[in-house]
Amino acid sequence: MPLRGAPGIRGRLGELCYSSGLLHPLQRVRAWWQRDLRILAYHRVMPLPDPDTYEFDLELISTPPAEFREQMIRIRKFFRPMRLTDIVAALDAGEALPPDTVAITFDDGYDDNYRIAAPILDEVGVPATFFVSTGHLDTGRPYGYDWLVHMILVTGAPRLQLPELGIDIVLPPDRASRRRIAGNVLLRMKWLDALGQTAMTERLEQEWNMPSADARPPDCRPMTWDQAREMEASGHEFGSHGVHHRMLARLPEDEMEREIRASKATLDRELRHPSILMSYPVGGDRAYNEAVIAATRNAGFRLACSYVCGTNPEPSENRYALHRLPVEANMGPGWFAAMLALPQLMSYPTAAHEATGPQARPCSL
Repeated sequence: MPLRGAPGIRGRLGELCYSSGLLHPLQRVRAWWQRDLRILAYHRVMPLPDPDTYEFDLELISTPPAEFREQMIRIRKFFRPMRLTDIVAALDAGEALPPDTVAITFDDGYDDNYRIAAPILDEVGVPATFFVSTGHLDTGRPYGYDWLVHMILVTGAPRLQLPELGIDIVLPPDRASRRRIAGNVLLRMKWLDALGQTAMTERLEQEWNMPSADARPPDCRPMTWDQAREMEASGHEFGSHGVHHRMLARLPEDEMEREIRASKATLDRELRHPSILMSYPVGGDRAYNEAVIAATRNAGFRLACSYVCGTNPEPSENRYALHRLPVEANMGPGWFAAMLALPQLMSYPTAAHEATGPQARPCSL
C-alpha cells in the first residue's frame, strides 16, 4: 500500500467534487445503472508519527483515527455497509446486493485494529472483516516486511548488502533516505520466491544481530487471540491472511496448500465462527494464481480478496479474487468521498506486472 505524497489530479478532482456538493447526487445516479460491490482495504489506523523518529513502515498507516471516524460516518450515512459473510450468503442464494454496498476490510492484524479501529467501528455501527496472519497472533512476532524496514532504518551497519537483489550500497545517516532504500528493497524482494524472502530477512537479522523472535516492539505488534475474540463478540468477523504473511503464489505448491489449510485450522480453533474468508497476503497479481485459488476453495474458504484496485460489478464471477479500494493516509475527506462515489475515476489503478519481474541490475554506491 503506497503512501503517496501530495494529492495528484485524482485528489484535487475529488476535493473539487466534494466541495461542490455534487458527489451524493452523482452517486445516486450511478447506483441506478451499476451495483458493483466496493470493498475498502485498510492496514493500520493510528496517529501519524514523526517520520524522523518512527522506526517502522509509514506506508502501512492507512489513516489517522479522526479521519477514520469521519470515513465510517460517511459510509454509515450514504452507503450500505455489509460484512463479507453476509455478502457470501447473498451470493450463495443468488440474491442481488443492495445498491451502494460497501465492505470494510483490514489486512495483517496489527493491534491498533483492536485498540483504535474497532472502538470507532463499534461507535459508528459499521461492521468490518479483519484478515489476520495467524502465526503472528500465535507468537506476537512482528510482521516480516515491517521488521525488514525497521532493520534498515535503525541498523548501525555501514552498508546494505543484498546479493539476492543485486544491492550493495552505503547506508546514509538520514532516516528519509533510508526509507526510500527500504521501499525499493520491498518492491524488488517481492520478485523472489517466498522462502527466499524469508531467508534474506533472517540472514540480515543474524548479520546485524536483530532477531525478530526476541522483539515485541509496541509499534509493530500483532493483536492477540483474546482481542480477536472480543472483536468477534462485538460483531466483527475474521478471515485468513495466511500463517506467516508469505506470498502464496511464490511458495512451493505443497507449502502453499499447508499454509492455507493451517491458517483456517487455527482460525476455526481460536474463534467461534468457522472461517470462510481469505485475503491473499500482498495480494497483487504476483501473489495469487489459479493454483492458490483452487487451494483456497478446496480448504473450505468461500470468498477471497486480492489487493488489486477496483470494484466488483459481478462479485459472483470473481468471488475468489475480489478487487478492493485501498485507503491511503494522504486521502483527505473529499478524495475519500469521491473514491467511494466514483471509484473508477478516483481510485489508483493497479499496475500489471510482467511475469519475469524487473531486470536484475546491480545497485552499488
